[in-house]
Formats: sequence, C-alpha cells, structure tokens
Amino acid sequence: MKINVEVDCTPEEARTFLGLPDLRPMQDAVLAKMQQQMLDAVDALSPEALLRTWMPLAPQTPEQMRDAMAGLFRLFTPMAGGKGPGSQG
Repeated sequence: MKINVEVDCTPEEARTFLGLPDLRPMQDAVLAKMQQQMLDAVDALSPEALLRTWMPLAPQTPEQMRDAMAGLFRLFTPMAGGKGPGSQG
C-alpha cells in the first residue's frame, strides 16, 4: 500500500505550521552588513587607496606634489657662486 500526500503551501506557511521561527529579518540584516563590507572592500582596492596604502609618504594632493617638485628643483639647481651639488669643479 502506497499513500502520497501533496501539500501546496508557501515556505512561510510551512514554517508557521511547523512552528519554526522566521529568520528573514536576521538574514536581511546579515546580508546588508555583508554588502556594506564588500562595497568598503571595493573602495579599498581603488588605485588611489592602494597608492595611499603602499606609499604613505608619497604626495597625496597636487599641492604636495608641487611642493615636492619645487624642493627637488631647489636641491639640484646651482647655488649662488656657480657651485651646486651636481656641478663639476
């Protein structure tokens, strides 16, 4: 003897009938947190963020780059009297 029982209900109706808790709010909260962490990780992998991480002493703004270049030019230009660090004599 074989008996087949077919129940047509939604997962929410089955969960309620069996007395199981509704975990959807917790799942939504966990998924939202995971999504935020993934977006933060993508932001951390941007070229600008990687450069800041790998080279923390590198100039970060155009003004800092300008000042660094000006310092290099002052260092390698001949000093008063014609004798500079790169000149012969």
